[in-house]
Amino acid sequence: MLASVLNVKESKAFERMIVVAGLPVGHNDRSLTKLVKSHFQDIKNEGGVVEDVIYPTRTKGVAYVIFKEKKVAENVIRKKKHSLAEKVGTIQLTVSHVSEKVFSSVNATLDLSVFLGQVVLESLVRDLKRKIPSLCFSPLEQNGRISVQGSFLAMKKLKESLLLKASSLLEKDRSSTSEGGKWNRQSPRSSLQRSSNALESPRSSVPRATRCGETFVLDTDVFLYLKKKKSCYESMLKRSNVLCQETVDGEITTICIKNARSGLPPNNEKLVKEFIEKCSHALYFELRKETFVLEGKKKREKRDIKLACEQLNPRYLQVLINFYETHIDILGPSSDIYLFKQEVMKLIRQTVR
Repeated sequence: MLASVLNVKESKAFERMIVVAGLPVGHNDRSLTKLVKSHFQDIKNEGGVVEDVIYPTRTKGVAYVIFKEKKVAENVIRKKKHSLAEKVGTIQLTVSHVSEKVFSSVNATLDLSVFLGQVVLESLVRDLKRKIPSLCFSPLEQNGRISVQGSFLAMKKLKESLLLKASSLLEKDRSSTSEGGKWNRQSPRSSLQRSSNALESPRSSVPRATRCGETFVLDTDVFLYLKKKKSCYESMLKRSNVLCQETVDGEITTICIKNARSGLPPNNEKLVKEFIEKCSHALYFELRKETFVLEGKKKREKRDIKLACEQLNPRYLQVLINFYETHIDILGPSSDIYLFKQEVMKLIRQTVR
């Protein structure tokens, strides 16, 4: 009974937690953590007693700050503008509730060389930055490649923008053809599709769509959680009489839906697709992801972390644990993930003693 009461009390820890984005990447983690804690404990910043600072996290430049009191977290967020004084200058931070922050991001390399001769690449990049300000772009390379980082949803918007641009250029080519010109078959749109929609991640790429009813992509972490923790996924597929081909490729999963038999409503596949996308979209904003790094640790440390996760697994039904050779990912609601990680660390400390 005591344990359950403590869990109920601690389950509200997310109410005292904020997400801090915009931290400088490449700095010493320990010193940056101290700097963040000092900033949010300062009453000038509407701060108060900081219980914990979680940094580094899975997402570069993002930290979680947990206050002792919920009121302090609310005051800090209400202030909105936060400037972190640092040796190299002043850094503007973005502060928000945990529930408002997307839990993961995608790193990709964009190949814009397919547009060479059609548009000025520098102008194209400026236009993309204006349309999708949440994305972070690296300097444009001479060969037309550029690195991009941002949320999965922002990446989908980027893909749509590029295909729209390619389509408009294709229409121009066709207009020129009707006036006596020769249509260039190596159009930007076809080139984009052949190069996996121009998004080639170091860890993953979007596979070329197969011929089937409906094909769409999801964030792999969200997809795994939806499939393993939400019974609505399998029940929807069974109830709708559809076959689902799932291709997991790094951070992106491609799903192909096709009717299992003839005679079903013509929009059946589309309805299933819309249902899955709606569920995944909601999860994308609800879930939080943390990682236990195994790479570089001793065998005993790796074993202790794995055993702790396995031991706690039955108590946290909303937490999905994915075991990999180099790390362990945990996904779930913010409050559950926070408690799960705290208990894992506690069990490890007890084992060391």
